[in-house]
Amino acid sequence: MAKTISRDELKQKIDRKDDFLLVETLPATSYHHNHLPGAINLPPDSVSTMASQVLPDRGAEIVVYCANPT
Repeated sequence: MAKTISRDELKQKIDRKDDFLLVETLPATSYHHNHLPGAINLPPDSVSTMASQVLPDRGAEIVVYCANPT
């Protein structure tokens, strides 16, 4: 079940060094330009081919983020 967390909650998870996978769903060029520390890149056009490779643990907590226009 998907749950939305705030930026502050994500920062707290990172600061506490919680055990989770951080996934950025922006194109590779955006990821290489700038991304959150520890983030894995899973570009939207590659989800179906790359997801099982970069996210092999189906039981892992995964936090996904992308660009926000605001």
